[in-house]
Amino acid sequence: MKILAIDDQKLILLSLEKKLSDLGYDIVTANTGKEGMALYDKLKPDLVIVDINLPKMSGLDIIKYIKSSAISTAKVMVMSGNTEEETVLKGFDLGIDDYMKKPVTLNEVVARVKKLIGSPVIHSPSKDSSQVNGLIREKCIGVVIPCYNEEDRLLSDEFTNYVYANLGYHLCFVNDGSTDDTLKVLTELSKGREDYISVYNCEKNGGKAEAVRQGVLHLAKNSELDYIGFLDADLSTDFADFDDLVKTIESTNYKIVSGSRITRMGANINKESTRQLISLTINFIIQKILGMKFKDTQCGAKIIDREVIPILFTNKFITRWLFDVEMFLRMKKYYGDSAKKMICEQPLKRWVHADGSKLSMKDSLKIVFQLTKIASYYK
Repeated sequence: MKILAIDDQKLILLSLEKKLSDLGYDIVTANTGKEGMALYDKLKPDLVIVDINLPKMSGLDIIKYIKSSAISTAKVMVMSGNTEEETVLKGFDLGIDDYMKKPVTLNEVVARVKKLIGSPVIHSPSKDSSQVNGLIREKCIGVVIPCYNEEDRLLSDEFTNYVYANLGYHLCFVNDGSTDDTLKVLTELSKGREDYISVYNCEKNGGKAEAVRQGVLHLAKNSELDYIGFLDADLSTDFADFDDLVKTIESTNYKIVSGSRITRMGANINKESTRQLISLTINFIIQKILGMKFKDTQCGAKIIDREVIPILFTNKFITRWLFDVEMFLRMKKYYGDSAKKMICEQPLKRWVHADGSKLSMKDSLKIVFQLTKIASYYK
């Protein structure tokens, strides 16, 4: 049974291709409408799975092309993040057989495929295939994870489990000139998962700011990624909270959504008391410099619209740790007072200070002097 899948998101196509081929279907994929129609004419598939929002050519045009053929017997299934009623109805008017709205799980896709064209006649699905049930998202997300001497703290299973469960995510680990076996651990972590997990190696230690900057610019070369964010390697902010930040930026006009470790009812925010006192003092100074009432600029979890990546990351930051403040100042310098409406501070449900944090108490005290440097530079 032949299936043609047309979607401009390669991360989604890779997952869909693996799942359906493991189940015994003969599946080919295309990234553009033009390529998809050429493959359709050549292969005459039993089923076409197509996205609506394709570049240069709408999925509706492809449907019209397929359904207008007098000899076409192919079933057509739409899988799209476009949920407008007019579009859905237009699809059915053109003769589609099913319409799936992203996000949707792979298992649901398989169930709908089987209903339309049946199961392969002779095939025994692998155990791994039956266990994989990732969520196909509407947007693709890149996440930079800076690492310096993290060989003993990397929670490899949590990272791999997450990318398998959330299709459309790509994790980029940046080795910031580690002196231990971090690079070896990261290389092993990405082995066989290169489509979902990559490693960017910085030979010399440049600090977190430069590691994040290099990682973001590296991911920005991938035009599929709609948003790019960063997360601490110790997962003091977990993936559940990070996913909430993503949902916010997907459903609003914000350009940056920043996690905030504000202590509030119902949240598990665990900080060392001394660090908390210093943080409050530093935050007061930061608010004065920014002219914005941020409660917590330094949380290591943020998601950013790729549109503002050049504004934020083209030039090097002048500090190793306070690049978050510099990011907001760059937004303010570029957009003026409008920047305040483009940045959202979202409280986390959970944040735990991890043992072995690279930011020492001595470093915390130096921050005050670095803030003076930032205020002078961006004035």
